[in-house]
Amino acid sequence: MSTFLWVIFPYICLAVFVVGHVWRYRYDKFGWTTRSSQLYEDKLLRIGSPLFHFGILFVAVGHFMGLVVPQDWTDSAGMSHELYHILALAGGIPAGVATLAGLAILVYRRRTTGPVFRATTVNDKVMYAVLAVVIVLGMWNTIAGSLLNLGIAGDHYNYRDGVSPWFRQIFWFQPDASLMEGAPLGFQLHALTAFLLFAMWPFTRLVHVFSAPLGYFTRPYIVYRSRDARPGAGTGSRAQKRGWEKVQ
Repeated sequence: MSTFLWVIFPYICLAVFVVGHVWRYRYDKFGWTTRSSQLYEDKLLRIGSPLFHFGILFVAVGHFMGLVVPQDWTDSAGMSHELYHILALAGGIPAGVATLAGLAILVYRRRTTGPVFRATTVNDKVMYAVLAVVIVLGMWNTIAGSLLNLGIAGDHYNYRDGVSPWFRQIFWFQPDASLMEGAPLGFQLHALTAFLLFAMWPFTRLVHVFSAPLGYFTRPYIVYRSRDARPGAGTGSRAQKRGWEKVQ
């Protein structure tokens, strides 16, 4: 079971993540969208969307620092373990609160706004539920893990000695399951639900994360032309200036 959870399962989820995105892009380009519901309601959206997106951006930066950057690097930079975890609390808690608050507002909006709720699929509901669990577990781990490392509560556990090396080893195809076996339950659940979310990712609205409107800067101008050939139509009493060929 340990080998399946901490070696096989992550690779299954990552394979589905990669292959699923390729399949979705090739066979469902028109579905590669957030299915925006801004036309139905925008007051709550203007509050919840920035909170969630900016919050999750800082959460991603925090995960990069904690999982990808080795502890030896911060030690070499002269950053003590206590300072690192104080900074993790100072940055992680506001980011997590903003993300969770934004998600709560967006879910409330979907449930209470009729047209938005009718446009919400079962797929969306499952995705929101898994995403909420991942965020809550992440916040709990940030608080509990930092308190443990600072010696304020419970036995000492440094996830940078266990979870972080295991995560990096996945991409070197040498994951050590024993590193996760010794991790607290909260870290284990967070890792499993996060990989489950990765497996769901290609089949949900989350694909829009990998969309960038780069073509906007090189697209041609949109030309608006009147279909009325009468002189002065749509311009008061002045005759219409000829610029493009008239549409017959």
